[in-house]
Amino acid sequence: MTLKHSFALLLSLLLLTAFKPDKPAYKLFDNTGKEIKYKKMIKDLAEAEIVLFGEYHNNPIAHWLELEVTKSLYTAKNGKIIMGAEMFEADNQLILDEYLNDIISVDKFEAECRLWSNYDTDYEPLIRFAKDSSIHFVATNIPRRYASVAHKKGIDKLNELSDEAKRYMAPLPVQFDPDSVLIAKMGGMMGKSPLPIAKAQAMKDATMGYFITQNHNNEKLFIHYNGSFHSDDDGGIRKYLQIYKPGVGVKTITTVSQDDIKQLDENYINKADYIICVPSNMTKTYVGMRRR
Repeated sequence: MTLKHSFALLLSLLLLTAFKPDKPAYKLFDNTGKEIKYKKMIKDLAEAEIVLFGEYHNNPIAHWLELEVTKSLYTAKNGKIIMGAEMFEADNQLILDEYLNDIISVDKFEAECRLWSNYDTDYEPLIRFAKDSSIHFVATNIPRRYASVAHKKGIDKLNELSDEAKRYMAPLPVQFDPDSVLIAKMGGMMGKSPLPIAKAQAMKDATMGYFITQNHNNEKLFIHYNGSFHSDDDGGIRKYLQIYKPGVGVKTITTVSQDDIKQLDENYINKADYIICVPSNMTKTYVGMRRR
């Protein structure tokens, strides 16, 4: 080896050492808490029929990975994927389709589609990828006006809606388990009976599960973006997917936050098939949820 080659090798080693990522933005774990490589996760996810990506709505790492995972699955499946999201309501499907198919302008789309306040930073990249790649994108959530009815007046009040209105939600009555994990979650977040709000939340999960299965086909992988609350702990949307399409193959990703991400906290074991662990001091894309 010449002196020139030796110097080049030494310089390369020094650079690798100097830029070793000792403060990673995230770590990826499997459901047992074992750290796992991104490529291995993608290989496994590509075998699923449906992937539920649970995000923290204001976490930039989760949003970046949503796009990266989608691109990787698009490649792994030779373009045979479908996308969908909680952030788009079912009665806006026509507007979404018209924009993705270049029928209406971006200005008309953004003005009429009741977009979340963080759409520009967090969800526009997903919509742009779907548009550029000619991917069908499904608006899966119950319209917020009906979610409000379920929340304030009870889920049974939805029975009084017109048949036209009921097209934009899961078929009534929605199956609800009073002993579900959802009840325990809501009880921990509230100082009063969690049942009414848990039922309203279940209506959202059921509607998302319903529209995912209605748009899923066996030739394509469906990747869905939702708050982690909706798909953690083998419940939420995942439960309704099995009701509407028994036996469908589902994999889940969730996002969690820790002060130290070297090792996954035992409380997060089995929360999802794959767990994105992000430092607690990670910057936020917004503070407090706002609507446009």
